[in-house]
Amino acid sequence: MDALTTRNIGLDLIRVTEATALSAARWSGLGMRDGAHHAATQAMVRALSQADISGRIVIGEESRLGEFSPLSTSKRVGTGNGPPLDVVVDPIDGTNLVVKGHPGAISLVAVAPAGAMWSPDPAAIYMDKIVVDRDAAEVLVQECMDAPAAWTLALLARVKKVPVRDLTVIVLDRPRHRDLIEEIRAAGARVVLRSEGDAEGALEAALPNAEADMLMGIGGVSEGVIAACAVKALGGAMLGRLAPQSEEEKEAILAAGLDINRVLTSDELVASNEVYFAATGITSGPLLSGVRFLGRRAETHSLLLRAETGTRRFIQAEHLVAD
Repeated sequence: MDALTTRNIGLDLIRVTEATALSAARWSGLGMRDGAHHAATQAMVRALSQADISGRIVIGEESRLGEFSPLSTSKRVGTGNGPPLDVVVDPIDGTNLVVKGHPGAISLVAVAPAGAMWSPDPAAIYMDKIVVDRDAAEVLVQECMDAPAAWTLALLARVKKVPVRDLTVIVLDRPRHRDLIEEIRAAGARVVLRSEGDAEGALEAALPNAEADMLMGIGGVSEGVIAACAVKALGGAMLGRLAPQSEEEKEAILAAGLDINRVLTSDELVASNEVYFAATGITSGPLLSGVRFLGRRAETHSLLLRAETGTRRFIQAEHLVAD
């Protein structure tokens, strides 16, 4: 029997995101992006080093940052005593949210058996995505990736038994999404624009009974793989396809032998049902409360998902913190 089946490592992962969130939250609203990111990264590295896993990061931070990171691709994490795992992380999903003291920043980590996660060349930075919850999973077909937004929204409305005007779609507020936003609004659906938090938006769209019905648009590749882990654990559906945003990125992707036309499902992004996903709120958002500092104590709010059992746990914890 597989080590991931016989041992629940979920609490180990929650400890990682809790430690990261506690560190990142100290920088909330201070306007210091580099300081916040460095503190969160170092906290995650330390926490991962104590987890009883033999992990390898499959998509590192260098794809987001354009520079070396202790959490770069192929870095080994964990004590080495546990099962061999693929690991994907995001110390802060929504760094600018932390910098500005805005809501919605979270810390993320997900794991699956070694070799299960899709791991493109680090040159691949951007991915086009569509995410829906389990109620709409059956209608998210590959044709949705190239179809007009109105067509996909009509499928979603039909399966949810609501008019299109009752649907809500999360989209990152970026110039590249101008036409997509206009399409969604022209179809009659509501658009929720997010300045940051690509993975958090996907998580919100995949959660049953959440206020959002779908996530659409282009975001990070690593956030896409993290999102796929959450989607699988929640029984939702996801489509993803590489979407280079410059000629340089496109050339690097082609040189690496990647197919920029291939549409990937969540089952192809993470080819296992033995998946764990953990998230802890840094600043309060629609899904998770942020860290609250109370003198020598602090409170955290986390989400733990396990795909194999379909378990969803919200965890509130109190921690002793240094003065």
